[in-house]
Amino acid sequence: MDIDWNSQLHEQLDWHWQHHLRPRLDGLTDKEYLWEPVAGCWNVRPLGTSTAPMAVGSGEFTIDFAFPEPDPAPVTTIAWRMAHIIVGIFGQRAASHFGGPAMDYETFAYAGTAASALEQLDEGYRRWSEGVRELGADGLGRPCGEAEGPFAEHSMAELVLHINRETIHHGAELCLLRDLHLHRPSG
Repeated sequence: MDIDWNSQLHEQLDWHWQHHLRPRLDGLTDKEYLWEPVAGCWNVRPLGTSTAPMAVGSGEFTIDFAFPEPDPAPVTTIAWRMAHIIVGIFGQRAASHFGGPAMDYETFAYAGTAASALEQLDEGYRRWSEGVRELGADGLGRPCGEAEGPFAEHSMAELVLHINRETIHHGAELCLLRDLHLHRPSG
């Protein structure tokens, strides 16, 4: 039996995106987007207001982080997790492998609203998804190259599987945070 692995790898994430994750983000409010469920959360914040060890970004908002990451890592908000998916999962990889615009955590213009973040997320997914669709069997078999550091010799298929796992994992966290926000005690 011939299997079109390129189609299968693309479909794995696309089905999840179209039928589960993206519909669950419809109607995301700014209040949910920036909600901090516990003290000390990492978030996306107006420039100059972060109390995290580091805060970077090129616009009116920055993202909290530290390097190395503390153990245990702080709880992160919907805004922070969306920024991670936008920049670190889709953006940097689309730039490195599919000709997307250069992107990194330090210079990214983080969204201060849920609507803007959803636009960034949709654009990031579109770029990544189109790139994966165009790989074909030969593209899936080629090494990732130096953009993936210690994983340079790993195949693009391994990278696609990794991005699928990361998106599904962090997407589930986004959905859980929305559920927790909806069911939080009033007060």
